[in-house]
Amino acid sequence: MKIDPYKHKERFLAWKEKVKEGIPNITKENSDLILQYLNDMERGVNISSCNIKGSRSYIRLNTLREKLLFFSMKFKELFQIDKLVDVKEEQLVGFFSDMKNGIIKRKDGKSYLSVDSYSRVFKAFWHWYQKINKKKGIEILEITSDLDTKQEKPKWVYLTEEQVKQLCENAKFEYRVLFMFLFDSGIRSPTELVNVKVSDLYNNCKELNIREETSKTFGRRMKLMICPELLREYIKFNNLGKEDYLFKIKADTCSKYLKKLAVRLFGSGETEAGGKYSEISLYDFRHISCCYWLPRYKSESALKYRFGWKSSDKIHYYSELLGMKDTIQEEDLLIDVTKTEIEQRLMKSENDKTILQDKMAQMEGQMKQILELMKLSNSRVEAIKCYNEN
Repeated sequence: MKIDPYKHKERFLAWKEKVKEGIPNITKENSDLILQYLNDMERGVNISSCNIKGSRSYIRLNTLREKLLFFSMKFKELFQIDKLVDVKEEQLVGFFSDMKNGIIKRKDGKSYLSVDSYSRVFKAFWHWYQKINKKKGIEILEITSDLDTKQEKPKWVYLTEEQVKQLCENAKFEYRVLFMFLFDSGIRSPTELVNVKVSDLYNNCKELNIREETSKTFGRRMKLMICPELLREYIKFNNLGKEDYLFKIKADTCSKYLKKLAVRLFGSGETEAGGKYSEISLYDFRHISCCYWLPRYKSESALKYRFGWKSSDKIHYYSELLGMKDTIQEEDLLIDVTKTEIEQRLMKSENDKTILQDKMAQMEGQMKQILELMKLSNSRVEAIKCYNEN
């Protein structure tokens, strides 16, 4: 069984049961549209040809319902529109531009983050609306082509190797083990983390197996190089059996402790990745781990395997190349001119070697002739000597 720390399935199904007669606080037209859309996405039907086929996860379904309800209420407020699909292209483009520029703000007065994720949700919804109408013989205009869906890179908290060490040294034992495990493995937290069992550790805690059913992308088995000794001590101290979960944590509680500790040790300033120490989360360890392992892995494909990535762009996304060093040595610095000069010297050396070998062969031939002449001369001397004796 896979543990869902955020209870996405329970939340969606409970909400679905609650609104089966209609979604409150929005128009009936929008309620019917949103429920029809979510029902199709849950079953995996009427998916746009440009999107991945299949039913959507409960994480995705919750994201879709939250953002579509947001659009429904905002469009009513700003454009006096009772139905989502009545929005005009100019209104739509202007709406997302105002969100991005901070003109449309959140309830707490702050600007919206990751506006691209809102754009992608509306774009997916609109393509679904086009498809269901096309089946009825009705053509719906494409009004989302100018929406900016380029993913915005959120700020995160970067810690150096020395800072990670300092953080762990000052943490309570159970948190020290947790933080070091996150740093070593680079595991997704909390989704993959909370599903790790003691039985997923092999070779005396020197290897970790992340099972296929608990991973966001694919299962993988990696070497743990930093935390095995701590893990063995932790398992023994807590008397954990093979089928026990390794970390029975509450993400919120852990995050609060981590933030408080980071501020106490490093202050509340901004890190190289843009995030403040006071904003550090368990998931930041995945970024930090990537920065640590990137210069140590000889193969890009091996690094992608460790972190469960299918594309190489994730390496830069997670690391931003922080902590990298220039490792070139003087002996590596062979510019083209130097290479040409060396190649010419090698060629000359090869030619000289060939000439020398030819001369040696010639001398060997001459020596053979001399030896033959000497043998012939000796034979004649012996013959004359025998003749005189007789």
